[in-house]
Order: sequence, then structure tokens, then C-alpha cells
Amino acid sequence: MKLLKLSAVAALTCALSITAQADGTKQKRELKNNMMVKTNIVPGKVDKLSEMFTDGMFYGRLRTNYFKWDWKNDNANVDNKAFGLGGSLKYKSATYNGISAEAGFYFTSSPIRSLRQNESQVGKVKAGKDTFSRYLVSTTGTWEYAVLAEANIQYQYSKSKAIAGRQIFESFLTKSNDTKMIPNTFEGVVLETKELAKTRIRGAYFTAQKLRDHTTFHDVITFKDEAGNSWDNNDDSAIHKGLTYQNFKAAGKDVNHELIVFDARNKSIKNLKVDVTYGAVPGVVSSLTGELNYKIAFGGGYTLTPGVRYMKQFDNGGGKVGGASLKGKLVTWTGNTATYNASKGYSTPDSLDSSLWMARLVLKKGPLKAKIGYSAVADEADIVAPWRGFPTGGYTRAMAQYNWYANTKTINVEANYDFDKAGLVPGFSAMARYAIQNFDETKQAAGVQADSKILHMDFRENFKNGLYAKIRVGLVNADARTSGINKDSYNEYRFELNYLF
Repeated sequence: MKLLKLSAVAALTCALSITAQADGTKQKRELKNNMMVKTNIVPGKVDKLSEMFTDGMFYGRLRTNYFKWDWKNDNANVDNKAFGLGGSLKYKSATYNGISAEAGFYFTSSPIRSLRQNESQVGKVKAGKDTFSRYLVSTTGTWEYAVLAEANIQYQYSKSKAIAGRQIFESFLTKSNDTKMIPNTFEGVVLETKELAKTRIRGAYFTAQKLRDHTTFHDVITFKDEAGNSWDNNDDSAIHKGLTYQNFKAAGKDVNHELIVFDARNKSIKNLKVDVTYGAVPGVVSSLTGELNYKIAFGGGYTLTPGVRYMKQFDNGGGKVGGASLKGKLVTWTGNTATYNASKGYSTPDSLDSSLWMARLVLKKGPLKAKIGYSAVADEADIVAPWRGFPTGGYTRAMAQYNWYANTKTINVEANYDFDKAGLVPGFSAMARYAIQNFDETKQAAGVQADSKILHMDFRENFKNGLYAKIRVGLVNADARTSGINKDSYNEYRFELNYLF
């Protein structure tokens, strides 16, 4: 009840601010096509400590999301739905002697019973699960919650800065993925420098993560808690389900982990962007990724950008704990002894060594952006990346799809058109994506899905006054599994409204 009252107060505060709609001045924030927030106006520098907070800025957001998931085979799956209503209030202070602070308060509720799944079926909810907390619903029956997802202090000197506390960190491996109600955030320290010409270097050390549907910060990779609850630790859709609290204990390993990310971006060569990322959960798994994108200009305003990305994953002990499959079905612990199953399609079931490579071509001209991409995962282990970064993102990943299982090959074609930029329909843009995913049938016993074809469409409207609307449709046509049952075909529908102030 307290959370509901808190949400109502915050919603009322946001609603009252609607009277201050756009008056022709530049908005403090706007939404990009992927519904991520871009901040245009930030507080400046002040000369007095007392002005650090009085000259700060508030940023508000009201949002609502509705999800409908319709499985083709109702005998094998449960159709599900979800609804979220809430928003956020964020504060950023002015900068005094290089020091500033920010905090972000977020809330979500699902007050309309007819638009949400029954309590007994919250575990069946797919994409819409991030509009509520499955743990709270299952343990207390509560469909709303509020959380201080961001709270940090920053220090900037010259072209370098340090951020300590709860924060969003957008990188190849880690993203806020703020497309539902509450972003994915981390606790720790980030160092960044741009002292070298046309180069950005960052280092991050995170001790905890808060997924979008969680009220508390938790371990960055451990699945399940001490009691075996699946929703009270890292339960991301891409989590490695073999890296459980119980398995780490059985292996004599620590159940508390840190995530280290180091990345660098360089643009010294004209039209060439070079990215390198190193990520590690010490004692479990690490990876090194390189990416090149080179833009070529043609006549008539066309540009073509070839891009390649290669990711090498290293087993640092996690394979012996949880096995090579993300589904966790290759290892069984009896006391302190592990047995690895080599009959489910993985040639080395106790190793996380693997790799992934991708390539794409991106064509742009004015309002048009078209892309074709390809990705292939080595026939070794699945790729471990449960931090919402999506290893194949920007190349071959389609909405709600996870195509980084071992020996998976994907081809993707995509077209984006900005009707507003073309002068045709004010504020309107659309995207269509078609992906063909070729999974390894021999790994279905380990939980890998069947081959599928996905048509994904987005329709977005920017009303130019802080109000945004978006409709998303995903149509998935999958083969039957080797068992003869079609478990992977479905249609998905999403609708969202956002108001920024």
C-alpha cells in the first residue's frame, strides 16, 4: 500500500507538469527511435557550493506499456499479457569544482487486472515481465514498486571523469535497455578519459546489478539465491542457468562476483570507427571484442558503412561450474562432484570457450537507412552476456530473440524510414526487420529453440511536445522441434506511450 501511495504521488507530480508543455524552446530531453533518452540540456557550472543543488535540474517521464503474447501452440505454451503504468523523476545537480551528483527515482504499477496476467501465471509472462516484479507478485501479491535505480557522485577534470554509485553504463556488454518501465543499472565505479585525440577510454568495476524488474541490486551473474528462488538474483532472459548459487557452492566457488568492463573507441582515421571491449567476471568468464566500421560516401547523398565485429570468449572456471549451455542442462552436481552430459550437442560440455563473428552493410540517404547483417557463433559454448548488451545487437538481433547459442547462424535485413525527415508525415517513422535464424537441432535437448523466421515492425510517432507513441509487432514462424512439437512460433504486440518533461 505504501508503494502504491508513493507511485500515485509521483504520478501526480508528473501530471501537474504537463501544463508546462513545449513552447518552441528546445526540450531538455528527447527519445531516440529505440526509445532511449537523449539529454539535450544539463545544469552548468557554479561558483558556490550552495548553488550546486539550487541550480540543478529535474527531468520527468510518464510512461505506459502494454504487451500481448500469442503463442501458435496453446497446448505447449500459455498466452500472456502485461501492462505497466508509471514513470520516473531524475535530478542532476550543477557542477561545483568538478563535482556533481544525480539520482533517478523510478516507479511502475499494473493497476488494471484485466490487462495483466493472473498471479499464478506470472512466470509465464514473456516480454512484459519487466512491467512488474515477479518476485514481489509471487511472494506478496504486490503489482507495483518503486526504486532508486540511480544515485551517484561524479568528478570531472579536464577531459576525464569518475562516477561512483548507482548508474547507467551503455557499452557493448552493458546497457540500460530502457524500453519498458525501469532501466537496467549497476553499482560501482566508472572512469573515463578523452585526453587522447579522437579517443575515448573507459574502465568500469561493478559489484552489483539491478535488472529492470527488480527492486534491489544483486549479483552480476549468479542465478537463483540461497533458497533456490529464481527471481531474487540475476534472472535475465540471457542468464546462464547453470551458474547457480547452489552450483557455485558445490564447486567450492564464491557466489559473489564483480563485472569488469574496459573499452576504447578511436576515430583517428577519417570515416573509420574502431571499438575494443574487454569484459570479465573474474573466476567465471571473460571476453575480448573488436569492431570496425568504415563509412564510404557516394554521390547523391548516399553512404555505405561496412562493419565487422568479432568476440572471443574465454572460460575462466565457469564451464566447470555450469557447463557450456546457457540453459544449464549439461551439468549435474551430486555433492561436490559434477557430471557433464556430452550427448546434447555440445562437444566440450564443461567449457565456456567460444567465439562469435558478425558482418553488416549499412546504407543511408536522408530519411532512409537500410541494413543487411550476418552472424555466426562457433560450435563450442553459448555466449554469456546477461547484462542487456546483446552480443548480436545492431547486426542480426530481432526483438525478443537470443541468437548467440553455439553454432547459430543468422541473416538479417532491415529498413528504417523517417517520414518526418522526408517531409511526408510529421513526427512519424517506421522500421521493418526480417531475420532468418538457423539454430543447431542437435542442441535442442539442451534447450536450444528451433529454426525460425521473424518479421519485426516498429511504428513510432513523435508529437513534438514531449509525447511519443510506439507500436511494435513481432511475427515469429518457427519449425517444429525434433520432438514434433512447435514450441517457438508466436505473434507479439506491444504499445507504449511516453511523455518527457
